[in-house]
Amino acid sequence: MPDFIPRSEQRPIVDTSSKTLDLIYFDLVTLASNERDTRRLPAHESLYVVLSGQVDIEVDDIMFEAVGRRADIWGGDADSVYAPVNANVRISARGGPAEIAIAGGLCDTRYAPFRVTPDEVDAVNVGSSDTHSQRRIVHLLGQRQNGRCGNLLVSELYAGEGCWSGYPPHKHDTEDGDAETRHEELYHYRFQPETGFGSQITYDDDGPVKILMTRHGDTFLLDRGYHPTVTSPGHRGYIFTILVGKHRRGLIQRFDPAHQHLTKTIPGIDAMRDKFK
Repeated sequence: MPDFIPRSEQRPIVDTSSKTLDLIYFDLVTLASNERDTRRLPAHESLYVVLSGQVDIEVDDIMFEAVGRRADIWGGDADSVYAPVNANVRISARGGPAEIAIAGGLCDTRYAPFRVTPDEVDAVNVGSSDTHSQRRIVHLLGQRQNGRCGNLLVSELYAGEGCWSGYPPHKHDTEDGDAETRHEELYHYRFQPETGFGSQITYDDDGPVKILMTRHGDTFLLDRGYHPTVTSPGHRGYIFTILVGKHRRGLIQRFDPAHQHLTKTIPGIDAMRDKFK
């Protein structure tokens, strides 16, 4: 069942010990100037996303220099490096502090490392301020990387003040041909200003509704159910998103039939779906 980790100090935040997610790995690394972090994920492919600062990332014997072009998550698109399963990865901060998000997905095939620069991300604008659903989804590891990695999808979502995302409500917990895929998902929330907050809603077709307050630094683990989320007025919302397919890479969402009609009134829904497939 879905789980919630409030501002976790546990490291790693999610790994193979999770009781909710079987496929996803997630951690945050904060480095002081010239500090290093070294790790190896025996079962997961991974994307090292520079949230702030600049780092060198060495994957086995391949060096990616000066990765990261923004002061914080609000300062442009991310710079990232893909590491294959069981790779030795060393991150070294360059001249100042840096924060890196590590998004991992269970994988049994070893691919070659590569970099995804800000010029290579794939963004889509969804919703509108009039429908209180405006958001920008930036695919860091998406369709453009098909054939270069396993079933891992990674994106950054920027929600407008007082706007909904994951909306209309949808789910992806059942493998059903062209109608729906089974994908686990993780959300990590940030807000601007950091005092901001939101709500995360989860429910099944025949189960109770659960509503959680989300704050800067919280993490949500989703294995099933519908899962709309909303950002409070006066605050910008950010969600670092990891999706891993159980049987295939492309994501197909099934919208709640009670709210299916909203897909025709909210701009960009079809484009959003196409970017995930």
